[in-house]
Amino acid sequence: MKNLLSALALSTALVAGAAFADEVKPAVVFDMGGKFDRSFNEGIYNGSKKWSEESGVKIAEFEVTNESQREQALRRMAENGANVVIAVGFAQAPALEIVADEFPDVKFAIIDAVVEKPNVQSIVFKEQEGSFLVGVLAALASKTGTVGFVGGMDIPLIRAFGCGYVQGVHYANSSAKVLENMTGTTPAAWNDPTKGGELARSQFDRGADVVYAAAGATGLGVLQAAADAKKLSIGVDSNQNHLHPGSVLTSMLKRVDVAAYNVFKSAQDGKFKPGVNVLGLKEDGVGWALDDNNAKLVTPEMKTKVDAAAKGIIDGSIQVVDYRTNNSCPM
Repeated sequence: MKNLLSALALSTALVAGAAFADEVKPAVVFDMGGKFDRSFNEGIYNGSKKWSEESGVKIAEFEVTNESQREQALRRMAENGANVVIAVGFAQAPALEIVADEFPDVKFAIIDAVVEKPNVQSIVFKEQEGSFLVGVLAALASKTGTVGFVGGMDIPLIRAFGCGYVQGVHYANSSAKVLENMTGTTPAAWNDPTKGGELARSQFDRGADVVYAAAGATGLGVLQAAADAKKLSIGVDSNQNHLHPGSVLTSMLKRVDVAAYNVFKSAQDGKFKPGVNVLGLKEDGVGWALDDNNAKLVTPEMKTKVDAAAKGIIDGSIQVVDYRTNNSCPM
């Protein structure tokens, strides 16, 4: 509690110094895993940092380390003067349901959940679409016909990643086998690279030669295990190709950086709107990463195939099932 209050006291000073144009006083409450998880939270950090550097306004920050801190952190940010607050991650939804009512004049945004309040913008993604594309690449890159998926916390959101991936794999190779494991059922599953590595090695032992990790910081262990075993991995959320050049086949991009940037920019421009904002391939909210670190792994034929799949998803000729709509996945 003492550490939380100290951190929030520091945040107060930062918020107090942030005033310009539309008097935007920004804050971000990061969730478990921390802002430097090289994945989801870090994507939010990067987008927020970009806006801060452009505007010259410092952003108050707090990193949640246990579940009991979420509500208090959001409340203290608003009490300390923040008027645009981003709550990072679906797990902050219950806390925001309460705090948004207490501060009706504060603009809140939550990423990865829907909170239906008149002062809340809910930003969600079609993760299944981006995962479909990396599934196509995994199937085309695999030499064994067996690929893997390691999820973080076993929740519908992560099941949606896995389901999209399975659909993409089977689109490219209907006879391919997909091995799937979840890391755990508590928030600790987002930050356990050791367990991630163990699950990846188990899948390699069963024949997989490409493994996709959708597990926050836990995924770092998957990527390391693949590099050690001279297999291929697929990163998630942020572009993780650079972490193990030549071993990371690609990364499924979830543009949370753009989402965070746009929250603050829209508030700055007086264009912030509450409601639900759904970002998929068509909106450039998800995608896959191709750069110098993985260019040699993706052949022209593979790129042509995945580009065709992306076009099909956007024009509707390819329908990607969202696991969250019926809690099941076509196999």
